[in-house]
Amino acid sequence: MADSHALVDTYQLYIDGRWVQPQDGRYDDISPATEAVIAAAPDASVGQVAEAIAAARRAFDDGPWGAMTHEERAGCLTQLGDALSKHADDFFALAQVEWGCLANERVMQIDSAGPVSMRAAQLATTLNDEPVSRIGAGTTVLRHEALGVVSILTPWNFPHSLNVMKVNNALAAGNTVVLKPSPLTPLAGLALARIIDEYTDIPPGVVNVVTPSGVEAAKLLTTDPRVDMISFTGSSAVGCEVMRAAGDSMKRILLECGGKSASIVLDDADVTDEMLEQMLFDCCSLHAGQACILHSRLLLPESTHDEIVGRLVALARAIRVGDPTDASVEMGPLISAAQLRRVQTHVAEAVNNGATLATGGRRPAGLDVGFYFEPTILTGVDPDSVIAQEEVFGPVLAVLPYRDDDDAVAIANNSRYGLSGAVWGADVDRAVAVARRIRTGQIAVNGFGPGGAPFGGFKLSGFGREGGGIRGLHQYMEPKAIGIPGPKHQQCW
Repeated sequence: MADSHALVDTYQLYIDGRWVQPQDGRYDDISPATEAVIAAAPDASVGQVAEAIAAARRAFDDGPWGAMTHEERAGCLTQLGDALSKHADDFFALAQVEWGCLANERVMQIDSAGPVSMRAAQLATTLNDEPVSRIGAGTTVLRHEALGVVSILTPWNFPHSLNVMKVNNALAAGNTVVLKPSPLTPLAGLALARIIDEYTDIPPGVVNVVTPSGVEAAKLLTTDPRVDMISFTGSSAVGCEVMRAAGDSMKRILLECGGKSASIVLDDADVTDEMLEQMLFDCCSLHAGQACILHSRLLLPESTHDEIVGRLVALARAIRVGDPTDASVEMGPLISAAQLRRVQTHVAEAVNNGATLATGGRRPAGLDVGFYFEPTILTGVDPDSVIAQEEVFGPVLAVLPYRDDDDAVAIANNSRYGLSGAVWGADVDRAVAVARRIRTGQIAVNGFGPGGAPFGGFKLSGFGREGGGIRGLHQYMEPKAIGIPGPKHQQCW
């Protein structure tokens, strides 16, 4: 790497272990905090995406990657994890300017990447055939084999952590990959390619990174018959398109999509200021509301609704919004002008449809440049309204009152999504009982989120599970059962 170690750069495409000039020119990569162009990203043509797929196919079918032992592949991932940790400051600097990452998000967005790679390396060494119980002579073993070529499509909100997690899981399972990051955060994927190229022994073609801006080039990664699996994180609408595209060739798919999760405060909860601060972060201000796991619907008991809303409003107004490079800032910008308009439109339509704007709803005073929006709380929200049903992907919290536990569960489950959620209450057994009734992929009780478990959702929130140890790795593999005859049945029939 250059002496500056800067990852904000004008890259080429990374195909078959080489840096390749883009055939479709370049497009501007714009900082959401300053609206300035930070780089000219390489625009891959349809043909170049096809070349990347071909390189991954050759690397899987004929290259050394498939012949390596689990331990040898783990060694490459360990190299990657070590390099990611050593260059964490460089990735954080990139994250601040490319997608508005704050200091209070650094651990989850940047510093976790190195350990994720190390964990994948460790898991790779545990892949062994498993005995299966059977009746009669002989034995049966279950083995998990790499699927082949995996196309990885990642979003712009947590690009580095998602790029690293998906690439590592796919590689630990023995696959080869083509990574396509969002056109809003292309440098995140290209910087990862740079680390792989300069600091690891991962063979050419095993990891390819292309950054097309066009739909046709991106779509090829979901339709090309040489691709065996699609790992996608993004909106539910695009996830459904990916699923349809994969159907013609029955590609394996892993979809982690949108959410409109509910946080339920039970009537016996001891609502402390600390709890409200965490709740506001989890529901609204985390990465300016641009996270699928946000609990963007807050369900409050009718008896305490007004008092809790008043305290939340005061906390929301105190949140410092501004430049991600300022360590004292608590919430940064939205990713783009289009996303800012989307959030503004959602809030305006909610108010027009009867919701009350308790706080927020506009650009913060003094921030005339950058895609900033105030933390926003809406009350008087109808459970069936658009603002209560659609994912806004901005710092907008919809507050809904409920009568009793059954009513709270019914409102929480009144959603096309089911990704995350929370329950707060003094009686933990009661809170857990309520949590069990919510149709969602993961749910926290009193702020304790599930750790180390597979991540994914119900309904339109996705298909399959990511992470969670060996079970997450198996998502990138195909199970094969082998029947082995006993001593008296050696002949093949």
